[in-house]
Amino acid sequence: MSSPKMLALDLLDFIDAGKSPFQVVIELRKRLNEAGFEQLDQSKNWKLSPGGEYYLTINESALIAFRIGTELPQSSGFHLVGAHTDAPTFRIKPAPDMAVEQKYLKLNTEVYGGPIINTWLDRPLTIAGRVALRGRDIFTPDFHPVNIDKPLLVIPNLAIHMNREVNKGIELNRQNQIQPLLQLINSEMETSGFLLKMLAEELSISPADIIDFDLVLAEYGKGCLVGPNEEFVSTGRLDDLGSVHAGLEGLLRAETATATSVLVCFDNEEVGSSTRQGADSPVLSHTLERIVLAQGGSREDFLRSLMQSFIISADAAHALHPNWVEKADPTNQPVFGGGPVIKIAASRSYTSDAHSSTVFDLLCQQAKVPVQRFVNRSDARSGSTIGPLSSTQLPIPSVDVGTAILAMHSIREMCSVDDHWYLSQVLTEFFQS
Repeated sequence: MSSPKMLALDLLDFIDAGKSPFQVVIELRKRLNEAGFEQLDQSKNWKLSPGGEYYLTINESALIAFRIGTELPQSSGFHLVGAHTDAPTFRIKPAPDMAVEQKYLKLNTEVYGGPIINTWLDRPLTIAGRVALRGRDIFTPDFHPVNIDKPLLVIPNLAIHMNREVNKGIELNRQNQIQPLLQLINSEMETSGFLLKMLAEELSISPADIIDFDLVLAEYGKGCLVGPNEEFVSTGRLDDLGSVHAGLEGLLRAETATATSVLVCFDNEEVGSSTRQGADSPVLSHTLERIVLAQGGSREDFLRSLMQSFIISADAAHALHPNWVEKADPTNQPVFGGGPVIKIAASRSYTSDAHSSTVFDLLCQQAKVPVQRFVNRSDARSGSTIGPLSSTQLPIPSVDVGTAILAMHSIREMCSVDDHWYLSQVLTEFFQS
């Protein structure tokens, strides 16, 4: 993209399309296909060409894309950027239809990750994900993506007249008080299986065809640019689709380098990453080894390649909050417009150290973008991310970075237009270094 504003507008389109990890991967595949990347089948032998551009998907909710370098990995290694496709939300349970006093129909959901729950109240919501149908055999279901383009549900607040203490802070019961309202019940309506019927109608199939589903709630409305000069991005799922988008832009814009460039977009970071498509799995390690083997290398060559490699783990960072300044560290206070943030923790919940931070700092200098650092207050526990989990699988130097945002895990998060541009610039520089 030719300007920070154009890139930010494209980010809004990307996030609007990616209402669940499955839709994120669909959008990634679309953009990679348009750029000439070839999809690989993990069950077949790979034939990779120098300078070739490839990608593969895992569970259709995670994706790894890469460009073969001009030198073999055992000579120049891998330059990797990691991000994640999932975000805090509500997952729809099996048999979700719940009739209330034969007046209302609501859906039975459970919390996914750590959302700021009250930000989800009174917002038009929709449903996204996938449904599973019978496939060619019992081990190969047929999946249909679901992305219903209409406002379907609302989680209604309780009126202040019935909840006088609400502005003093109220804990919402996750089973009883945050289930979304879907439909009014009338005398002719069959409430059992209502959601399946609605999904079947959306997909032009029979309800009996649907065997199972992976479905989540998402805000219906699209994000926007905010401020007198449109200097802010306001949207959901900035954590971490902002990093996914910046990483993709960096990979697509970068010129072929000596090292093999890799963008890995894991799923399930918000719930611990311990799935086959998560960062705490061998999927990335296996993929890198296969890249080496497909170019005539050996296991020894693969292990050598790791010693030449570097990982940028890109996940959102906390900006200094204008109304909660006391929550920030006294001397490390990332601000909007200050550039990408290096995240540091003595607990090693971030992988950044003097080695990897210096590498990233110098990359920012080379890309002519500013850089800043985040450290939690000493009396506050830091969050987690994919960097440390990836390091348990791959002994590669790693730095944890991110764009500074406000309201992390709210249904609407906020960042600087310039900072998203800065991150994409430094990731482009990294991929082509």
